[in-house]
Amino acid sequence: MIRIGDRPLTLDDARAALDGPIAVTLTAPAESKIRRSAETVQRLLTTGEAIYGVNTGFGKLAKTRIAASDLSQLQINIVRSHAAGVGAPLEAGVVRLILLLKLNALAQGASGISLDAMAALAALINHDVLPIIPGQGSVGASGDLAPLAHMSLVLIGEGAATLKSKRLNGADALAVAKSKPVALGPKEGLALLNGTQVSTALALAGLMAAERSAAAAVLAGALSVDAIMGSDTPFDPRIHALRPHPGQQLAAAHYRRLLAGSQIRASHLTDDDRVQDPYSFRCQPQVMGACLDLLAQAARMLTIEANAVSDNPLVFAEDGAVLSGGNFHAEPVAFAADMTAMAIAEIGSLSERRIAALIDSSISLLPPFLIRNPGLNSGFMIPQCTAAALMSENKQMSHPASVDSAPTSANQEDHVSMATHGARRLGPMTANLARIIAIELMAAAEGLEFRRPLVSSTLLEEAHAVIRSKAARRDEDREFATDTEAVAELIAEGAFTRFVPGLLAELGCR
Repeated sequence: MIRIGDRPLTLDDARAALDGPIAVTLTAPAESKIRRSAETVQRLLTTGEAIYGVNTGFGKLAKTRIAASDLSQLQINIVRSHAAGVGAPLEAGVVRLILLLKLNALAQGASGISLDAMAALAALINHDVLPIIPGQGSVGASGDLAPLAHMSLVLIGEGAATLKSKRLNGADALAVAKSKPVALGPKEGLALLNGTQVSTALALAGLMAAERSAAAAVLAGALSVDAIMGSDTPFDPRIHALRPHPGQQLAAAHYRRLLAGSQIRASHLTDDDRVQDPYSFRCQPQVMGACLDLLAQAARMLTIEANAVSDNPLVFAEDGAVLSGGNFHAEPVAFAADMTAMAIAEIGSLSERRIAALIDSSISLLPPFLIRNPGLNSGFMIPQCTAAALMSENKQMSHPASVDSAPTSANQEDHVSMATHGARRLGPMTANLARIIAIELMAAAEGLEFRRPLVSSTLLEEAHAVIRSKAARRDEDREFATDTEAVAELIAEGAFTRFVPGLLAELGCR
C-alpha cells in the first residue's frame, strides 16, 4: 500500500507501478490539504477577481471571462476539447504510473481539486482500471495536456479504459472501480490536465529499462573479456582512484567482482604478448561509468519531478494566493530523457564493438565468427550486422529532443520542451539495446565454450547457464532470431540484474 502524503514517492514506487497493480490510499493530512485548497478556490471566486482557468478561458483565451453559471461546463469542455491525442495507446504500466504521479501531485494541496475527484482517481488505481491514452500529441508544456485529457475523460464517465486488457467505456470503467462520474467544479479539469506526469512516467519507464540493460551490459562485457582471454588490469582500483567519478569506480568494482577466480584469466597471466586490449574492453569502466552517472543524474531529476506540483495556476491556501507560473514546463524531464537516451546509445555502441571483436579471430584468438568449420558455417557473421543496425537506429534516436521547440496556442505558449516524445522514444531504444546485448551475451557464451576445459568465474559461469537456458551452443548454423529475442526478453525482465544489482541505488538513487 502506497500512502499518499506520508512520504515522497521513490524509484521503487515507480517500479511497482510499472510492474503490476498497486494499492494507494490518501492520508488524513493529504486530505486536509486537498480540502483547504478546494475551499480556497471557492472563496476566491466570491471576490469576482479573474483567476486563470477558473473563471477565464485557457491559453490565448485567458482574457475571456466566463460567467459563473458556466464554470463547471468550462472544466468539462477543457477535458473534451483537449482529448486530441493520436497514435498507439501507452502501455499499461506507464498508465498506472501516470495515475500514481497525478494523484501524488494533486495530493499536495496546491491545485484546488476536490476530494471526490481524488477518490475517483484513487479508485481507478486500486481496481487497476487504466484509461486508454494515445501516446502522441503532447509537446511537454503546458504540461501533457492531450494525454492527460484522455485520462480525465474516464473520470467524467467518457473515453475508454482497460481492465485486464478488456476495453470498457468510461462509464462502465468507473462502475467497475466502484466510483461515479466526477462533476467537475471550478479549476478541476485544468488541475487534471496540467502537469508533466505523462512525460515523467515515460521517462521513468525508460530509465528502469535502461538500468536493467546496463546491468546486462556490464555482465556481457565481463563475459567478453574472458571470452577473448583479455586482461583485468584495466579494472584495478588504483587506476580509478586517480579519476574518481562515482560511476567509473562502481563499474570497475563490478568487473573485478565478476571476473574474480576465473581459470581463463589465470591461464594467461604469463606468456601472453598482448600488451593492451581494444578500447571496448579496456575502457569499459570509463564508458559504462559515465553512462551510469548520466542515468543516476536522470534518476535524481525524475524523482524530484515525480514529487513536484506541475500544475498552473497554483493555489496557496495559507495566504489565499493563486499564482500563475510555469511549473508545467517539462524541460527537466526533457533533459533527463535526453541523458538517458545518450547513455542507451553509448552502451549499445560499446557492446556492438565487443561483438565485432569477438567474431574477429585476429583480436579474439577464437575461430572466425565463433563457429566450428567456418566457411561452411557463417556463425555470428550476421548477428553482428543486426547489432550494428540496431546501434545505428539508437544513435539516430538519441538526438536531443530538448533542443527542439514549436510555438503553440497562437504563440502564447511559445517555447515547449518536447519532453513527452523525448521520453517515449526511450521504449524502442531500450528494446534495441536489449537485443544488442543479447547478441553479445550469446557471442561471449560461445567464446567461453571454446576455452573449455577452462572455466570462468563462479558468477560468470552462472550467467552462462542462464544464457544457455534460452540459447543453446552452436556447433553448426541455425536460425538466430528466436534465440536473440528470448535472451533479450531475459534482459527486459531483469534476469541478469542479480549479477550486477542495484546500479542506481549504489549511486545514491532510490
